[in-house]
Amino acid sequence: MSVARQVVVEADGGSRGNPGPAGYGAVVIDPATGEPLAEAAEYIGVATNNVAEYRGLIAGLTAAKALFPDAGEALRVHVRMDSKLVVEQMSGRWKIKHPDMKPLAARAAAILPPSSVTYEWIPRAQNKHADRLANEAMDAGRDGRQWEASASTAALDAPSARTPGTPSPVQGPVCDQAAGAARARAALAAARGAAAPAADALFSLAEEPVESGGEPTDAHPAPQQSAGTPQTGWGAAPDLGAPATLVLLRHGETALTPEKRFSGSGGTDPELSAVGRGQAERAAGHFAALGTVQEIVSSPLRRCRETAAAVAARLGLDVRIDESLRETDFGAWEGLTFGEVRERYGDDLTAWLASPDTAPTGGGESFAQVAERVAAARDRLVARYAGRTVLLVTHVTPIKTFVRLALGAPPEALFRMELSAASISTVAYYADGNASVRLLNDTSHLR
Repeated sequence: MSVARQVVVEADGGSRGNPGPAGYGAVVIDPATGEPLAEAAEYIGVATNNVAEYRGLIAGLTAAKALFPDAGEALRVHVRMDSKLVVEQMSGRWKIKHPDMKPLAARAAAILPPSSVTYEWIPRAQNKHADRLANEAMDAGRDGRQWEASASTAALDAPSARTPGTPSPVQGPVCDQAAGAARARAALAAARGAAAPAADALFSLAEEPVESGGEPTDAHPAPQQSAGTPQTGWGAAPDLGAPATLVLLRHGETALTPEKRFSGSGGTDPELSAVGRGQAERAAGHFAALGTVQEIVSSPLRRCRETAAAVAARLGLDVRIDESLRETDFGAWEGLTFGEVRERYGDDLTAWLASPDTAPTGGGESFAQVAERVAAARDRLVARYAGRTVLLVTHVTPIKTFVRLALGAPPEALFRMELSAASISTVAYYADGNASVRLLNDTSHLR
């Protein structure tokens, strides 16, 4: 007969904006001693409180299972959360009505047998450890980093004795914490790698309303103490260090932007319009509030230099010009609308849309040529700004190319991305060569 194994999982998640920058935290606790056996936290990009809370639950249950891989149905996990929505839904007392929430709950329910897990709602004041982990993850994301376990101070908020409702002590020996933590890290990394694409997209971008009968999803407050250096949950190797984070800001509007005219590096080099100058100022205010940008690099074209100058003035930084960040040379199409190009150069346009190796009429640049210079710029910038956050003020094609290359997507992906004037996208590059797209076409600072 298997010896019963019991642990407590405390989990939390939050979003500063709902939806907004979000993160989760989870801790597995030995109920006999109150000591943490494993911790998990991760900045997950833009999401809602509900998504972040479910992510915390999933991480906590995965870590608990990894600590006792051979326990089977003898493992008993008591989950404590301050999200009444998650507790009631996972307990089966509330229906899950929103279709986007169902895969989250299903994923959590599949980790352990339903009979092995019990749920308890607790006030936020009794969930300080997980709450601090979630906030550390969000602080790290705000700084362009990811959470690292070795720098966490969340345990300082943990009460010396858990409040009533904790299960009785473990019957049998407490697991080896070092080995268990290693298993937990591996299991969490594997769980993230095996996640369905739809669920992963939901985790990073979904916005759910509060379920009927659920709790309000207030924005998650920041704690007074922030986290340390980066790590993606348990998954990243601790020696990778902080990534080079490229924050990609498209320039503000010019007179050509609302008319959707080709405006590259071979045309008239227009200045920002009044609307564009206002967009640049709002972007500048946004970055000043974040306080994360450490360097600014701009395309040589006037609209980018003006946008970069507005941000630099607010941040007290200099602007470095990089010729590789210029827009595509659209040749004879400069200043024309798509319809005008179709009318005048129909065959050339069809060929251009069909192949990244085809240049616009009149000796412009092909997308393949642009990708080559953007890739070279990426490698140079990542090496130069390793561990730092740099703002690149550039154009539609270079930004889409940075994102496409980071995703390993084919050239035709350029036609499937929306990129608004003065929008923000972000890609982080790690020392092992991996890239992480964290944001695409964010215009929330303009509203």
